[in-house]
Amino acid sequence: MIDKIAKHFNFQQQALGLRSYRNEVLASNIANSETPYYKSVDFDFNKTLAQAELLQKKESMSMEKTHQSHLQGKVRAVSLAELQYRREVQPSIDGNTVDMDLERTQFTDNSMRYQTTLTFLNRRISGLSDAIKGQ
Repeated sequence: MIDKIAKHFNFQQQALGLRSYRNEVLASNIANSETPYYKSVDFDFNKTLAQAELLQKKESMSMEKTHQSHLQGKVRAVSLAELQYRREVQPSIDGNTVDMDLERTQFTDNSMRYQTTLTFLNRRISGLSDAIKGQ
């Protein structure tokens, strides 16, 4: 029973993990905005989430246990994120490619989507809790 409930929330769990990782990447870009020759990076959230969902359905990437003391290995969505360099919007003298306006916008958008996913999850959990209680 618990496994069915856990599978029901797996998509949101993967999305939250990827959103959190993307916030880290964007925050790193912002933090390095004054670092000479720093190249801004990001990843395609939708593509990575689709890959993670596909792998979850196939479960073709599960690791084989060759010894009883081995832990069960699982592929995390964050490990699928391929960081790519962003295109330079405006060249800078020091070679830094961070565009602060773009980074702030992306960070804010990603944070709002993270919060929206959390709200959605909280409401779904409340609904299940009410159903279990019979309310």
